[in-house]
Amino acid sequence: MKERFADPVTVPDVVGLPFHVGRDVAWEAGVSLANPDPDGPPIGALAWPGLFYITSQRPAAGTIVYRWDSVAVEVVAHGDAESNA
Repeated sequence: MKERFADPVTVPDVVGLPFHVGRDVAWEAGVSLANPDPDGPPIGALAWPGLFYITSQRPAAGTIVYRWDSVAVEVVAHGDAESNA
């Protein structure tokens, strides 16, 4: 990683969490959730209104990044997720 003034933090595992909970977990860890499409709308606009769950994240949990770096997440509306049951 390039030298930066921000301190390193560990990416938390937010997969499977409701978006509003994952956002709070990410904030407490010192990272920001983002839309994986840099040209798309902010992730908060995609996950509102309603109940959305985080289905994937990049980088993976446990990765060391700089404070307030972005973690790209995919979300799906409650009831739209595929079930493996």
